[in-house]
Amino acid sequence: MKEPKVNVGIMFEPQIDFILQGNYLWKGALLNGCQTAIYSEGKILWNGSVYEELLFEPTDSVDDSFELLDVTIGINFHWERKENQRFRGALKLIIENGKLTAVNVISVEDYLVSVISSEMSATASTELLKAHAVISRSWLLAQIQKNKEIADTKSEYIAFSQTKDECIKWYDREDHVNFDVCADDHCQRYQGITRASTKNVEQAVKATAGQVLMSESKICDARFSKCCGGAVEEFQYCWEDVKHPYLVKLRDDKSDDPLPDLTDETEAEKWILTSPDAFCNTTDKKILSQVLNNYDQETTNFYRWEVSYTQKELSELILKRSGVDYGDILDLIPIERGTSGRLVKLKIVGSKRTLTIGKELEIRRTLSTSHLYSSAFVVEKENISNNIPEKFNLIGSGWGHGVGLCQIGAAVMGEQGFTYDRILLHYYVGATVDKLY
Repeated sequence: MKEPKVNVGIMFEPQIDFILQGNYLWKGALLNGCQTAIYSEGKILWNGSVYEELLFEPTDSVDDSFELLDVTIGINFHWERKENQRFRGALKLIIENGKLTAVNVISVEDYLVSVISSEMSATASTELLKAHAVISRSWLLAQIQKNKEIADTKSEYIAFSQTKDECIKWYDREDHVNFDVCADDHCQRYQGITRASTKNVEQAVKATAGQVLMSESKICDARFSKCCGGAVEEFQYCWEDVKHPYLVKLRDDKSDDPLPDLTDETEAEKWILTSPDAFCNTTDKKILSQVLNNYDQETTNFYRWEVSYTQKELSELILKRSGVDYGDILDLIPIERGTSGRLVKLKIVGSKRTLTIGKELEIRRTLSTSHLYSSAFVVEKENISNNIPEKFNLIGSGWGHGVGLCQIGAAVMGEQGFTYDRILLHYYVGATVDKLY
């Protein structure tokens, strides 16, 4: 097969201001300079006329670029902010949900150069960069294939289940129907050519061009997160109930010590409240700076962390985040954990209402103004009076869902001399690295 193109959803606003830097083609006409498109009664208002869709294509795929103004990055995360971003490739404007969506149409390999520079520092070790190129390419092509299968079978993708006592949701790619992936952490962080790349990144992408992880004749859904906390999670505990053979229970170190059964509450508590050796158990600033961009470095203590809430803070937070009035929060009870100790189901016991919620991201969203670092936590209550705790301490492990490659663990492996294929096969058990194009 030849190298595919990818459609990346960048921003979603009632008005999009952009600058065409170089010569762009629209219906055969050459355009450049500042432009404004506005959502107007179900159409795109641009240059005094209305359209269903607009496509601006570069005349030179290397030198031409476009700039989008006030792109929101880190949506719903603690470091959410706006910035101007530049992109190569074509710009498509479409209508979605009463707004305009800006979509970047770009080749997969060019997309990957940006993703790797956006997801981590471009100064990371060569082997880490090559490993990340392979997993980012694999994940992307697996999602495109999954979307095609859903569309071809016209099957409904369901990402929640609800009863009177339980509300279980997971967040994957089901809400992107008009493009392949979004540009934010919901998919893979992609910021075009805004983040300065380096020759190292470009060489890592080129050296692995077309390479993907394969398992059972299918491209692997190669998930990754910042820090697994020493234990890698399994897919089905975070998303739909599908068990992938390459995303399995795993201890993130090079010892032969078995991982404890962290689905067991006693073992999970012991694991989370201690700091076991692991590749990702590091405070080495040189290594961390390879994985964490400047805004990620605003986050500290992610291998093991603690967050505290007063009763008033927690009850108001949960009401605001979930829309459910539990009254006073009496308890947070672990119901089910995955193989990394991450909570899959958590029962919130209130004076007015009791409800079990899940999966991991729904728990993290409900218990934080943005996202808790992970759902691998234990709860300690303080100063209980008339069954009402005055304070809740959440003591946790890791940053992110913990499935697949652990970026900080992989960075440590790269520094310790592991080659990119060994890094990959540590995290994606039994998979192979194959060249697709």
